[in-house]
Amino acid sequence: MAEELTIRLIEQGLAATAEKMETATFGMGCFWGPEARFGSLPGVIRTRVGFSGGTSLNPSYREMGDHTETVEVDFDPAILTYEEILLHFWQNHYPNRDQYKRRQYISLIRFHNTEQEQTIEKVKRQMEQEIGEAIETDIAPFTDFTLAEERHQKYYLKRYPKAMVQLAPLYPENGLLVDSTFAARLNGFVKGFGNRQNLKSEIAGWNIAPEYQEILINKLMAMKW
Repeated sequence: MAEELTIRLIEQGLAATAEKMETATFGMGCFWGPEARFGSLPGVIRTRVGFSGGTSLNPSYREMGDHTETVEVDFDPAILTYEEILLHFWQNHYPNRDQYKRRQYISLIRFHNTEQEQTIEKVKRQMEQEIGEAIETDIAPFTDFTLAEERHQKYYLKRYPKAMVQLAPLYPENGLLVDSTFAARLNGFVKGFGNRQNLKSEIAGWNIAPEYQEILINKLMAMKW
């Protein structure tokens, strides 16, 4: 219970350090990989996977209706800008619809404000020049996001049972992983984004109490996969 309280305090502290936390909402194929990719980026506070972009009620993985697999990313724009996130988005999947047989996996952006919409148009033009063709990403205002089932959250991390046992004292309930910055980084790490030493250095720079930094770094460095 004490360690669970500790991780809650750490996560609350990380979220509080972002003066103006923003949200990005993307679909770029199966949502497991994008969550790991974005979760590895310094400046990202939280990642979640779910369903967005459709009209059917109560979508689920088995009954998605007209929704799309989506990753939702909360980030600190003082560290990572929306423009930088968009470059990661467009540079890491093919954004045209002839690749996708179903709406479940289309290229999708849902913008949350006018500033994001303007940035999307700017970066889209830049990317079209780079790839030499029009981009067909489904772009529209954000209207909805339904959280996917727990088994899909931090999917790659959960594929390491030994690691999950070692994390259990910090995360006695798997649901605690959903909004965890540390879990987002570990999920990216096991997918091959970044390395242990860089993550250690990043944690040492997080704006949380030194004793909290020490807890996370010791956990990271001692983990066996």
